[in-house]
Amino acid sequence: MIDTASVPAPTAKSKEPTLTPDALHALILQSLDDDQAQEVVTIPLEGKSNIADHMVVASGRSSRQVASMAQKLAERIKKVGRHARIEGLPSADWVLIDAEDVIVHLFRPEVRSFYNLERMWAFGDAPEVASQ
Repeated sequence: MIDTASVPAPTAKSKEPTLTPDALHALILQSLDDDQAQEVVTIPLEGKSNIADHMVVASGRSSRQVASMAQKLAERIKKVGRHARIEGLPSADWVLIDAEDVIVHLFRPEVRSFYNLERMWAFGDAPEVASQ
């Protein structure tokens, strides 16, 4: 588990992120685990896409849980000096969190199965999908 208290806060002089992409990815996975996310899958994008180094897809049992996970995750990301932009929070059927080096998709199970993002990334020369 990454202890966010041990991560130095960004200073006014420093605009560099305080976590590496892999450490940010670990923080996100830990946060989702703490919030009981279901079916967490990581899709490694480094060297395959310039949008991010990792894509994480996870489910919540309800819109309320998806919204709660998204809000807590965004707060944890910001606490370590990173930016997190959120889309889809009002309905919380599908919430996208763009944490720059890691893109997170949180779904209600029915919506996740409908869009099936993992399948889209499993074709061609796309990276392999790794379950957590």
